[in-house]
Amino acid sequence: MHDIRAIRENPQAFDAAMKMRGLAPQSPAILALDEARRAAISAAETAQAERNAASKEVGRAKASGDEAEFERLRALVAEKKDEIARMEEEAKAKDAALRDMLAALPNRPYEDTPIGKDEADNVEIHRWGSPRDFAFDPKEHYEIPAVQDGMDFETAAKLSGSRFVLMSGGVARIHRALAQFMLDLHTVEHGLTEVNAPVLVRDEMMFGTGQLPKFGEDSYQTREGWWLIPTSEVTLTNIVNDCIIEESYLPRRYTAHSLCFRSEAGSAGRDTAGMLRQHQFEKVEMVSITHPDHSRNELDRMTKCAQTVLERLELPYRTVVLCTGDMGAGARRTHDVEVWLPGQNTYREISSCSVCGDYQARRMNARFRPEGGGKPEFVHTLNGSGLAVGRCLIAVLENGQQEDGSVGLPAALHPYLGGKTTLTPEGNLV
Repeated sequence: MHDIRAIRENPQAFDAAMKMRGLAPQSPAILALDEARRAAISAAETAQAERNAASKEVGRAKASGDEAEFERLRALVAEKKDEIARMEEEAKAKDAALRDMLAALPNRPYEDTPIGKDEADNVEIHRWGSPRDFAFDPKEHYEIPAVQDGMDFETAAKLSGSRFVLMSGGVARIHRALAQFMLDLHTVEHGLTEVNAPVLVRDEMMFGTGQLPKFGEDSYQTREGWWLIPTSEVTLTNIVNDCIIEESYLPRRYTAHSLCFRSEAGSAGRDTAGMLRQHQFEKVEMVSITHPDHSRNELDRMTKCAQTVLERLELPYRTVVLCTGDMGAGARRTHDVEVWLPGQNTYREISSCSVCGDYQARRMNARFRPEGGGKPEFVHTLNGSGLAVGRCLIAVLENGQQEDGSVGLPAALHPYLGGKTTLTPEGNLV
C-alpha cells in the first residue's frame, strides 16, 4: 500500500498522484486519522510512565506508614491501568482503520503515465506485423469449420453453465502446445524459472497482491476459505511474502502455467460469444521480484518477453500504455500487448505487463537486505501474461484460417504437434 511517512512529508505529492487516478485529495483524512492514532499511542505511553512512577511510590508510602498516601497511590495505579488499556485499544482501532484506508487506495502512477478515463485514452507505443489480407471474409474462431467440433460450448454449459468451453481433439492439442511453447521460450531463452504452484490460496496471499479487500467479488472462494487464483501472479509474487532476502538474490524471475478463475463480475453482456472471456481459463504468467532501481527497466524486459511469443507465432500485435483510468489499482505503469483478431477486425488484449513498485511488497512485507548493510528495504514487483493461452489459441486460429475451412498453424508450433502443420476442416491435425 502506501508509506505513511511519505504522505506526512509531502501530502501534496500524494494528492497529486491520487488526482491522476481521478480521486479527490486523500491526505487530509489520512493525516487526521494518523494524528489521532499517534495521539492515542502517546497518551498510552504517558499513562504508562505515570503508572510506573506511582508504582514505585506505593512501596515507600506503605513502608512509611502513610496509609492515606498508600491508598491514593494504589488507586492511581489501578486508574492508570484502565486508562492505558483504553488508550491502547483506541490506538489499535485507529491503526487498523488507517491500514484499511490506505489499503483501499490505488497505487501512485508514474508521472509519465498517460492521464485518461478509459481505454480510448491509452497510448500506442509499438506495432509489429501487418494484418493479413484475406481473399474472403474471415470468421471468428468459433465459426471456423476446423474448430467447430473441437470447441463445444453447449456441452460445457450443460456441465458448468455459461462462459465455459469444452475443447477436444486437434483444438485441445493446439491449446496444450501453445502453453508448452510459451514455457520453453520463457525458461530457455528468457531466463525465467518455471514454477508449479497451488491454485488455492489463503486470504493473506490475495491481500498481498491487491485482490483483497476491494476486488474479492472478482474471484471465487471455497467453503473452506481458500480462494481460487485469478492468475498465478498471486502465488508467484507471494513466494517472497514476509521474507527478507539478500540483495544478491535479486532479480527473481518466475513463470508458471496454471488454471485461472474469474467471476467476471460486471462483465454481463461483454464478449459472450466464443471463448474470449471465460470463468475458467489457462495462462502462462510472468513475475519479477527486483531491486527498486531496476524495476522500470524490468517492465520493458517483461513486455519484450510477451511480444516475442507473438512474433514467434507470426501474429500481428500492438503495444499500448494504459492511461490512469484504465490501469489496474496495483500498477504504477502498465503495457498491454494486443493481438490482431481478423474475425473481429480489431486488436484485443492478450498480455498486460505491470510494474507495481513497492505497493504489493508493503502489503506482503517483502524486503531485501542491502549488500552494503543497512536497514532492509522493500522489493519491487512486476507481473505480466506471457501469454493468456486461450486468447492466443483464438489468435492462431483466426489468423491462420483458410478459405476451405482449414487452419494453417505457425511453424513455431510444429515441433509441439508432432510435425503436424494444419488443422483440417474436419478438425484433424495433419
